[in-house]
Amino acid sequence: MKNKPFVPQLVYIEPRALEYPLGVTLKKKFEDMGLEIRETTSHNQVRNIPGDTDFQKYRNAKSTLVIGVRKTLKFDSSKPSAEYAIPFATGCMGHCHYCYLQTTMGSKPYIRTYVNVEEILDQAQQYMEERAPLITRFEASCTSDIVGIDHLTHTLKHAIEYFGQSELGRLRFVTKFHHVDHLLDAKHNGRTRFRFSVNADYVIKYFEPGTSPLDLRIDAARKVAEAGYPLGFIVAPIYIHEGWQEGYRELFEKLDAALPQSARDDITFELIQHRFTKPAKRVIEKNYPKTKLEMNEEERRYKWGRYGIGKYIYSKEEEHALRESLESDIDTYFPNAKIEYFT
Repeated sequence: MKNKPFVPQLVYIEPRALEYPLGVTLKKKFEDMGLEIRETTSHNQVRNIPGDTDFQKYRNAKSTLVIGVRKTLKFDSSKPSAEYAIPFATGCMGHCHYCYLQTTMGSKPYIRTYVNVEEILDQAQQYMEERAPLITRFEASCTSDIVGIDHLTHTLKHAIEYFGQSELGRLRFVTKFHHVDHLLDAKHNGRTRFRFSVNADYVIKYFEPGTSPLDLRIDAARKVAEAGYPLGFIVAPIYIHEGWQEGYRELFEKLDAALPQSARDDITFELIQHRFTKPAKRVIEKNYPKTKLEMNEEERRYKWGRYGIGKYIYSKEEEHALRESLESDIDTYFPNAKIEYFT
């Protein structure tokens, strides 16, 4: 099932969404697919998601798509990967146990797609003009896996072509899905960096249900490279498990075997070690009660975070070992790649 593109089991539409061409198109598309469509006053107020228990409601919410209008057009900052987060969608159909969206989305784990795409792009243009002549980077996957729904909405494809014409803007996003074929012919003009989230087999097997298997992600990365997109990889969360050094080395070996020579001079890596907060741990244990994810505060180092919520990360020694091992592997297999950060 997880290799097939996402199809929602239930669709909600905000009435205002039908004032936009994309809203009308999506309503017709889902009617033709025979899906149940309900009305909701606001994409923030979706109620009556089916399920007898919290667990069932959470599962069902993850396969519910809400078509709405994005009212807040102030973009959040998206450091360290970009200047701004560009909000085309919120929520994800994947079930990654460690995901920070579980706490940020809280009681709204359903997937939202926004139909006022031109208004969002106009706002991006304003930000670019404010920062001119600097290049402004926009991250399209801060609160969603946008590729996971784009075969239905084509919002991302539209944005790629918009930024393809832009002098001062660059688009970037990351995905754990391999459903990229409709994006391969987009006129990107090298201005969108297409990134894949990858990990050791152990992490994908135990903590990333509902996403594409690694070999399909790597094959999609090969296609994307052959389509001329600048390519990147996020290795996250880097997670200590038995045999982790070999697990990560095998990951880079697989990437090395698959990627064409033409892509190798402009590949980026972003490295993020596993971390969790106390609120996240509570939510994760509720949503995934059988998880094998290790979240033992006593074995971690506490690091103060923004907004007063600190996080638990690996000890200095473990962090050093992780960094040294992965940077050495990248240097071996991708000597011309750029490591954007390790955090």
